[in-house]
Amino acid sequence: MKFLPYFLFSFLVNITCSAALAQSTDDVQLLVQQGVQMNKDGKYADAIVAYKQALKIDSNNFYANYGIAFSLLQSDRGKEGIPYLEKAIKANTSLTAEVEDLLGNIYDKYHEPAKAIEAYKAGIKADPKYQHAYYNLGLVYFRDKNYAEAEKQAIEAIKLDPKNANSQRMYALVTFHQNKRAVALLGFCSFILAEPNTARSAEAFGNMQHILQGGTLKIEPGTAAPVIDANTNALNQAIKLAVATTAKNKYPTPADQLTAQLSAIFNATGPLADKQSGNDFFKTYLAVYFYKLAQSPNMPAFARMLNQANPENAKWIADHPQYMNDLYAWVKATERGF
Repeated sequence: MKFLPYFLFSFLVNITCSAALAQSTDDVQLLVQQGVQMNKDGKYADAIVAYKQALKIDSNNFYANYGIAFSLLQSDRGKEGIPYLEKAIKANTSLTAEVEDLLGNIYDKYHEPAKAIEAYKAGIKADPKYQHAYYNLGLVYFRDKNYAEAEKQAIEAIKLDPKNANSQRMYALVTFHQNKRAVALLGFCSFILAEPNTARSAEAFGNMQHILQGGTLKIEPGTAAPVIDANTNALNQAIKLAVATTAKNKYPTPADQLTAQLSAIFNATGPLADKQSGNDFFKTYLAVYFYKLAQSPNMPAFARMLNQANPENAKWIADHPQYMNDLYAWVKATERGF
């Protein structure tokens, strides 16, 4: 919501004026250029003025219509931007997906989920490879507690941008809400790999601990209990057994215990998921990947990387730089499929 859209930034950097253009066209381009820079600087009120001046000259200018809608949204006047976006959509450019995405953002901000969903779906139809629309659509479903549909959108977003930490986090959270404990656990591991040592990764680690301790999320009032299919139940039972097995041993530190727990879980869920059908994304992207990690010598470093806020882990990481370098080299070299 707060980032300057890439195509507007590119317009700011690359815009050129030709002497052959009419003066009015030059004026519009200059005003749009000024509006983009003002948006970039957070001067939204000034940007609105610049865009309005541009639209007085050319009411159909795509960049001015999009830009003013963006500025209005950032100024908490998002609904005023809807007519401008509708005009930009009618232009039917290659950037229609971005316009629909911004329209969805407006409806989402003002708590109109049905209209937001419609806009995001229109953006996906216009450009099936526009990752932001899948992610934002997933967020609307998440807030609406439609976790199964949110999971589908998170998967599509990850496929389009596997390194996007936001999509990874959403996938882990929405599967957690469906009591897919094994899926969520590996999802949180994947998220922390993408975004280590932040407030969000600390929250994710807390959710992991909740899962490892056998906890499930309470059913929210007015929400039906998630349906646990056979695949999910088998995976959930596998991590329960793995944790119970490792609990029989004593470990020097909590990190050593976590290493043992995760190694046992990865070794159990990898082969199990490989035998299951209808769960291809989890199988290939998560279960197979972390099974390979469990076969490597990098699990002690991985377990400590997950919770760097812990002073003991932070000291271990500082004292063992080669272990961490080996882990990151493994991550970089190991491919993940879908």
